[in-house]
Amino acid sequence: VQLQASGGGLVQAGGSLRLSCAASGSIFGRYVMGWYRQAPGKERELVATIFSGGHTNYADSVKGRFTISRDNAKNTVYLQMNSLKPEDTAVYYCNARTVPPGYWGQGTLVTVSS
Repeated sequence: VQLQASGGGLVQAGGSLRLSCAASGSIFGRYVMGWYRQAPGKERELVATIFSGGHTNYADSVKGRFTISRDNAKNTVYLQMNSLKPEDTAVYYCNARTVPPGYWGQGTLVTVSS
């Protein structure tokens, strides 16, 4: 499985960005898809996951601000990020798994200025 993340960039605090992650392969619908992030000097952390049936989980730090969704017909998972804060600055990675650790994309940088 190859994952291609896009949509990162520079945004002011309070702004929005939408990340996309396109996956290769014909069994995308079976994967648990996740977004993770890694800020400078910190460990990678889970941001959100979405299961094949649509159930979602979010880190407490992004609940109410971020929304994960998937389009199985397009083999793509999205992360809509609203009300961005400087502490959201990180490289964001998508992950596809049936069992851990799964597959990782190359990451897309999100920078939120204050």
